[in-house]
Formats: sequence, structure tokens, C-alpha cells
Amino acid sequence: MNDNIGPANTNFDALDPLRDQYRGTLISTRMLREQLARHHVALLCIDLQYLDAARGYGVFADVAASGVPLEAQEYYFHQLETVILPNVRRLQDAFRARGLEVIHSRIQSHTRDGRDRSPGHKRLNLHAPPGSKEAEFLEEVAPIGDEIVLNKTASGVFNSTNLQYLLRNLDITSLFIVGVYSNECVSTAVRDACDLGFYVTLIEDGCTTVTPELQEATIATIRDRYARVMTTDQAVNEIIQVREAS
Repeated sequence: MNDNIGPANTNFDALDPLRDQYRGTLISTRMLREQLARHHVALLCIDLQYLDAARGYGVFADVAASGVPLEAQEYYFHQLETVILPNVRRLQDAFRARGLEVIHSRIQSHTRDGRDRSPGHKRLNLHAPPGSKEAEFLEEVAPIGDEIVLNKTASGVFNSTNLQYLLRNLDITSLFIVGVYSNECVSTAVRDACDLGFYVTLIEDGCTTVTPELQEATIATIRDRYARVMTTDQAVNEIIQVREAS
């Protein structure tokens, strides 16, 4: 047995023999920049609402009963309030200023009693009725004007809404993705979008989850396999430069 093998000594990039192949095809920076220049890009903001992203509401209405340890809650909300929400707003402003689509998804049932929810959401007792506070978007990153809003009752926005149909109608071929939780709804959206043939960019400081370990593992799994991974600064600079050049 090789005693040197372990998480602390593992180079995960070196263990992935297909990384360069994926980086050169699915994760093509040139293609993504071309789509951006042609206006074929949208920003997808996932589940930034009172249900799962606000202190004292929804999942976090009862701190003790939430199932999320207090330390994890503090990490999550610190990240949201100091990093994620300001970065998402910067991206929204950059997209809006250049006439690019900003699309929002949220967890919300069609019915007041939630009978239309997915089995998974029923098991988790996850419910945001129409018109409820839990279904409201956080004010700082809420939709503006006639931006598209998609209501879902499952983790995957592609599986539980007509998002793919809308994107095809809008001639969108590339998505920049932000939101919560990184390892759940965000990760599902990234993987589904990639499988459906969209070019995907995940903003690593525009999404978060309840522990740094989960965040790091999610980013490491997605990076250069299902999506480009960029920071907000890199994404905003690319949007500005490409649009000015075109």
C-alpha cells in the first residue's frame, strides 16, 4: 500500500486524464467570447430569495430546527451578505447595461397548498407559496422590468421549468450562472446546461453553500469539466471588453 496517497497529497488535476480535452472543447474560451459578442449570452440567477437566502425566513426561520449547524449558517450568511449578493448585483448591472438577458429562478409552487411540488420538496417540507414572503427575491438582486422569472419546485431548473425552450427562443447559447446552493441547485443547473449543449461559466464568488469544504469540492468538480470557472472581476472585465470590441 502506498502511504503517500491521501487528500493532502493528491493533485486532482493530474488524476484527470481528460481535463485538457474538456478544456479545449466544452470549455472553449474563444467560443464563449464569440457568443458574448453576438449577444447570445444570459445571466442565470438561481434561488436568491427569502426561502433559502435570508436570515429568519423559510429554511432559517427556526435556527435550531433548520438542520444546518449554527456555525454553518454563520458562514453561509456571511458569504452571502459580504461577497455573493454584491457580486451578483455587479454582474446583473453589467449584463443590463449591455442589453444582455438576466434570468431569475426561484422556488415557488403554483398552488397555495403546494400540492404541485416535487416529491423531493414535499419530503423536505420545502414550500414557498405564491405571494408569500419566502417566494420573494432578495431586494438587492431582484428582477427589474420584464426580466424573465421561472418558478420551480425541484433542484433542477431545466428539469422543472421551460428554461431550455425559452433560451432557444431567445437564441441564447451561453450562460453565466450564480446563486445558491452551489452544491445543489447551482451545480444541477450547470451540469444540465452543459449536457444540453450550452456553454457555461460558473462564477465562483457569485455562488455559495453552507460550508467552505462543500464549496471547494463543488468548484473543483465543475471546473473545466462542465463549465469555465471565473471570478466576478474576470467576468465583468470580459463582458466589458468583448462588448466594447464588438
